[in-house]
Amino acid sequence: MTVITVNTPKGRLSLEERRALAETLTDAVLVPEVGQFAPAARVGFQVHFVEREPDMMAIGGRLLADTGQGLDVMVIDVAVMDGDWRREVRAEVIERVLASMAEACGLPEPSPAWWVNFRVIDEGSWGSSGGAGPAAPRWIPLLPAARRARAARSPR
Repeated sequence: MTVITVNTPKGRLSLEERRALAETLTDAVLVPEVGQFAPAARVGFQVHFVEREPDMMAIGGRLLADTGQGLDVMVIDVAVMDGDWRREVRAEVIERVLASMAEACGLPEPSPAWWVNFRVIDEGSWGSSGGAGPAAPRWIPLLPAARRARAARSPR
């Protein structure tokens, strides 16, 4: 179970950008987690887009509505199941998420006001299919054999 939540000012992302990001953000986390491109594993990933009015977001202690600068502010929250998330894997995910955002938005690089939070959900702190973890999610059998073995060994 992975949930990616993209928080933006209202109207920042077009429908086409959200369509592209639904796939590219999923793969930005999936590939480092699984160790390869595995489209069948996408079912274990959700991407949520949350838009907020400019008077509901602030940066530097000021509401976006009051800055008058049209600041390009976003927070992307990546929440993953407990597993083998070494520092270098988390860094790879964050870099891939930011690159996906920049590409979808047609920018050469991410805005410095785009922040990514990477959170690991502890064993027993999530549920699916009518129960609480650590039972393996139903999408685990869709993973390549090597990743299934790693997922089975990793604490959830």
